[in-house]
Amino acid sequence: MNSPINIFWFRRDLRLEDNVGLFHALNAGLPVLPIFIFDTNILDKLSDKNDRRVSFIHQAIINIQQTLLKNGSSLHVIVDTPENAFIKLTSIYNISKVFTNHDYESYGMERDKKTNNWLSKKGIEFLSHKDQVVFEKNEVTKDDGNPYTIFTPYSRKWKAILLSHPIETFDTKTLSHQFIQTKEIKIPSLSEIGFIPSDEVFPSDKMNKDIVLHYAQNRDTPSIHGTSKLGVHLRFGTISIRELALKAAPLSETYINELIWRDFYHMIAWHFPHINHYKSFKPAYDLIEWRNNENEFEKWCTGETGYPIVDAGMRELNSTGFMHNRVRMIVASFLCKHLLIDWKWGEAYFAQKLLDFDFAANNGGWQWAAGSGCDAAPYFRIFNPYLQTKKFDPEFKYIKKWVPEFQEFSYPKPIVDHDLARKRCLEVYGKALKK
Repeated sequence: MNSPINIFWFRRDLRLEDNVGLFHALNAGLPVLPIFIFDTNILDKLSDKNDRRVSFIHQAIINIQQTLLKNGSSLHVIVDTPENAFIKLTSIYNISKVFTNHDYESYGMERDKKTNNWLSKKGIEFLSHKDQVVFEKNEVTKDDGNPYTIFTPYSRKWKAILLSHPIETFDTKTLSHQFIQTKEIKIPSLSEIGFIPSDEVFPSDKMNKDIVLHYAQNRDTPSIHGTSKLGVHLRFGTISIRELALKAAPLSETYINELIWRDFYHMIAWHFPHINHYKSFKPAYDLIEWRNNENEFEKWCTGETGYPIVDAGMRELNSTGFMHNRVRMIVASFLCKHLLIDWKWGEAYFAQKLLDFDFAANNGGWQWAAGSGCDAAPYFRIFNPYLQTKKFDPEFKYIKKWVPEFQEFSYPKPIVDHDLARKRCLEVYGKALKK
């Protein structure tokens, strides 16, 4: 029989540095085989074969492979379901333990439960660690042990706990000799996986100190480069949340608060699993009688609503896979409250298009906009797109970039009158919430 080995399974942690599960794998006393599974349960549901996220993941694993090859080791990449992947791996290797990092999404948790059960029957231990958040699950709760549902007291407790439990990083570089020494195992190309190769230039994974330092002043202005654009790297773990928090903390509390929002939404998804099944956090909001006009939804998707700030945001999303956070709030509010289209439609569209799509944050953001979420904007708070433009894009710099024809006769008339839409929204929401 082959000598025993351990496996480290990369998922939402596509880096070799400061990776908790990898650190524990490399410290466990046996040679480590790093693997990545292009999960066909997920890939087969992607209708767009030019999906930017698949390209990003592919580039990230190539970067990992290049480093591993320098150390005489190799990443083993499999295109299949996780179950079939481990059937194959156990037929090749004598596996003692499988190390990985937690996944908090409903599919990921169910997948890990099944994988753990299957491996345990083979006598293989499955060990998962916290890596993609600073605090998780029950680590930040009220004094009585119940979860927070309001962000501000949660953030205060988060910061207080951090003072007594400073962020720890995990040095994996000095343990690189623990990887299995093997010849290069070829990584399938994007074409072989069934996707279209892309020349996409992705955002840098380096934190720009100047941007973080001036984050509070600049983050709401979509025409300037005032946000870090590190969301995709946090989503796929190509950077460490711990290292980012340590670097950013002395520069901007406002920026740290954004990282805390990320932990907050993951905590909410953990404690209130009904939102994973596309239910409103506040059940009363499931009673809203949405109009759900498909023609108006299509115009929202394509950026043809006649509201320039809304259209600019949607065109930026469709073109780049990114949308400025202030504009995300505007377009989400517009869909739910001006058009009375179910927030779940917008959530699903963002899930399809956003490069940095993360279920917990996306769901939390949409429910915030719709008023149905925890600590959400009250239902009667309805963004006025014109006032939002005046405040955050007064010279139309952002709008001109994405909707250059907005002052031409060819530009469509507003899809709905703001005042009428506001009145209608208040009536429909009010009716549902009085039941």
